[in-house]
Amino acid sequence: MDFKIVHSLPNRVRVRYNRGLLNARQASLVQMLIAFQDGITNVEVNTVSGSVLIEYDGKQLGEFEALAFLKAIDDKYLKNEELLRQVTVPAAQESLASLIISMVVEFYVKRFLLPLPVRKILSLLNLAPRILKGAKSICTGKVFSADTLDATALALSYATGDLNTAGSIALLLNMGDTLEDYTKRKSYDSLASSLLTTDEMVQVVQDDGEEVAVSVSLLKAGDIVISRAGSVIPVDGMVVSGEAMVNQASMTGESLPVHKEKDSSVFASTIVEEGEIRIQVKQAGGETKVNKIVALIDQSQELKAASQVRAERIADRLVRYNFLLAGLTYLVTRNFTKAASTLLVDYSCAMKLSAPICVLSAMRDSAKKGIMAKGGKYLEELAKADVVVFDKTGTLTESTPKVTNVIPFGKHKEEEVLKLAACLEEHFPHSLARAVVKEAADRGIDHMEEHAKVEYVLAHGIASSLDGTKLRIGSAHFIFDDEKIKKTKEAQKVIDEYAETGSSLLYFSIGNSLAGIIVIQDPIRDESVRAVAELKRLGVKKIVMITGDGENTARIIAKKSGIDEYISQALPDTKVEFIKKMQAEGHKVVMVGDGINDAPALSAADVGIAMGAASQIAAQTADIILPDDGLSSLPELRQIGLNLMSRISGNNAAIVAINTTLIALGLAGVVSSSTAALFHNSSTVAISMNAMRPLIGSGKNGEAN
Repeated sequence: MDFKIVHSLPNRVRVRYNRGLLNARQASLVQMLIAFQDGITNVEVNTVSGSVLIEYDGKQLGEFEALAFLKAIDDKYLKNEELLRQVTVPAAQESLASLIISMVVEFYVKRFLLPLPVRKILSLLNLAPRILKGAKSICTGKVFSADTLDATALALSYATGDLNTAGSIALLLNMGDTLEDYTKRKSYDSLASSLLTTDEMVQVVQDDGEEVAVSVSLLKAGDIVISRAGSVIPVDGMVVSGEAMVNQASMTGESLPVHKEKDSSVFASTIVEEGEIRIQVKQAGGETKVNKIVALIDQSQELKAASQVRAERIADRLVRYNFLLAGLTYLVTRNFTKAASTLLVDYSCAMKLSAPICVLSAMRDSAKKGIMAKGGKYLEELAKADVVVFDKTGTLTESTPKVTNVIPFGKHKEEEVLKLAACLEEHFPHSLARAVVKEAADRGIDHMEEHAKVEYVLAHGIASSLDGTKLRIGSAHFIFDDEKIKKTKEAQKVIDEYAETGSSLLYFSIGNSLAGIIVIQDPIRDESVRAVAELKRLGVKKIVMITGDGENTARIIAKKSGIDEYISQALPDTKVEFIKKMQAEGHKVVMVGDGINDAPALSAADVGIAMGAASQIAAQTADIILPDDGLSSLPELRQIGLNLMSRISGNNAAIVAINTTLIALGLAGVVSSSTAALFHNSSTVAISMNAMRPLIGSGKNGEAN
């Protein structure tokens, strides 16, 4: 694709191309293809000006490499009908200014050019929808609502023959609705845009049988994708080979996993608990992604923050006082205009609009930092939490631990122990398991599957057999307590030797004897120490680490990360029991984890937070998913929650102050009813625009400037 550079700054370049080169759909395809490349942070294609803005991460790319992605896009892509069908063309929308201007022009044309009888009829037709809407609210039991306030004020003005006031009020209300709709749509669009910047990769089988990683957004009907144990199925489709047990609770509500085999239908967002299947895609991956985003935004409205719910309840309660004040005003003054002014200024509209926009803004700010929050409720719950529980491996420690030693016992050899251990561990997506498999690969050890079916014993280890001989690998509790393997003096010496190093030990047994110990160093993340310190500064009273590791390892890691309390040799039940105990004592509890064994605790906590590299089951169970940069974003997320609560409260205070002042001015005769309506709607939009501002930035305590 030909272009010329028109503006260049560090990490940002704008180019121009021949405006006739791309139509709207092709422009969307160009934007999508470039945006999915590693190192690209933002792409904007403007078909009107014929320009492309590319923003990139300077640590990964230079300007030349960033522009190379654009240069590589030619007719092979731009005229590929299958690719073009996968992109969505944004619907053209009228500008806010044009909408407002057209409404004002129409109003004054009718007012000055039409005769009075015609104006009366048109005015009635214009007011009728709002009056009927108010009547409908009354019929459904919502007597005290903003709709009934508006309908009453309009009906009073029209009934007294004041067409100019009625028309002006209707115009201002329509303009207010337009402005509010625009404000809310901008918040939704901003959130959707933030979420669309994330990319999800799946394994696709090529015609030659080779597996390649492909973005879900580029999947098309007919593609074959692979879903393995612990992963979320990314598409709706049909199983073409393999067998698996699939948890469909998110889709069908079934409590038990369902067996899937060839010709079975599967659904996006369900979870493969056991086995492996190949799925033929029915729908394009791009549609799946958009559907998830739409569902997430809709869900964000269902999972409202408590402060948002309180704002809406307060707003509803205040409506009745508008009516009471209007009635008292008319009884005292016998003036419909003054009475109407108290009805045109209410607290409900602004409170019910600004609170959800604040929540959407908080979710948008989270998404921009790579954090996926599944509802505003969880951001506020995180802000209120006084207890945070951490898993250790892959959460406080690095997600890529490394095997530092393999110690065989008896007649067994080091290579044999590592080979069989890797053969078992490769079936399960846990950081320690990946370390064992990687070490075998680095040593060039080939581990063909000759063992029987592998069984994962939750939070204990893995069980299988080879030629009728039991194979077990896992924790000390699993091997020595559950499996009753004898702990020799030689083994105890190794355990004591590594006790003060903070290493994790995996125990491997063959038959009824210990065959080896695999030593894994899992260094603590630098950001873990900072995150723990920041959480304490932000008001978290109790931070606890719960791990399946032994006492010494747990104590060392807790001390290094700045955590005062820890629980060692824990099972999933231990984590859940501790969380429920804290909740019973009146605490709000956050659980942060990454593994399959953390899923029960993530579900039990008030807020479950999964690491970016978490297992798919943990991510599906969690309420919030962090990016891949570890825990560095967790304190920022709490600050967003704190600022969300503060902003909703601040906006509510401003709404009450402004509208109370307007009501008082209307009663005193200082402002007319139409002027009061104008200021009321203007303040509503201004407060809503304030709600759209970023909730975290460079200001004091993380508040945006």
